[in-house]
Amino acid sequence: MNNLFDLTGKVAVVTGASTGLGQGMSLGFAEAGADLVLVDYVPSTETEEMIKKLGRKTLVMELNLMKMESITTLVEKAISTFGKVDILVNNAGIIRRTPAIDFSEKDWDEVMQINSKTVFFLSQACARDMMKRKYGKIINIASLLAFQGGIFVPSYAASKGAVAQVTKSMANEWAKDGITINAIAPGYMATNNTSALRKDEARSKSILDRIPAGRWGLPADVQGAAVFLASPASDYVNGHVLVVDGGWMAR
Repeated sequence: MNNLFDLTGKVAVVTGASTGLGQGMSLGFAEAGADLVLVDYVPSTETEEMIKKLGRKTLVMELNLMKMESITTLVEKAISTFGKVDILVNNAGIIRRTPAIDFSEKDWDEVMQINSKTVFFLSQACARDMMKRKYGKIINIASLLAFQGGIFVPSYAASKGAVAQVTKSMANEWAKDGITINAIAPGYMATNNTSALRKDEARSKSILDRIPAGRWGLPADVQGAAVFLASPASDYVNGHVLVVDGGWMAR
């Protein structure tokens, strides 16, 4: 059974890898045996140092994924360093909180760019390499707002709905090429994106009151789901959006 979750010899690219869910998933992959390409907009060595202690190789890349040319740079460097890309996790994302009536075009465009357009075109670039070996695992990070509208986050909700749908679309086309494409929809997680919510006592309480688990999620809570979707254990799982939310959607 352990072999089903073994990632030894695999190369995983994780965007938004310096903190939060990206860091947690990267560590999970390393513990399962994978080498990592760690991508983020901000300079950081923390995730790299933690992975090196596990005896795995890393490539750290500081890139602005708002710029489409960064995708070419990323994939070319990953392949020249490790020879291939087996796993891609599209985790990088941003959120802007403003009432819909006041929401700006700039905030709309920037959120849609990084949260959905970059997801598709980075997946496309990695898939071209995966198709050469008839093997690949793409994991997109969606959100509960792929299913719900949320409050004050219209572009974020739209972008995560797009992530869920493009996951299914790519799965339909690329399954024949040996690639599985799935998404994880995290619930309310204790990350940078939710710091404002957690500081708002009334809003935080209203959220926690609905979560059967009674707590905010942690990066470690997503590790198992990510390793499953990156491993042979999920070879017949394709086009699925896996909710990891402490029971929020069941309430």
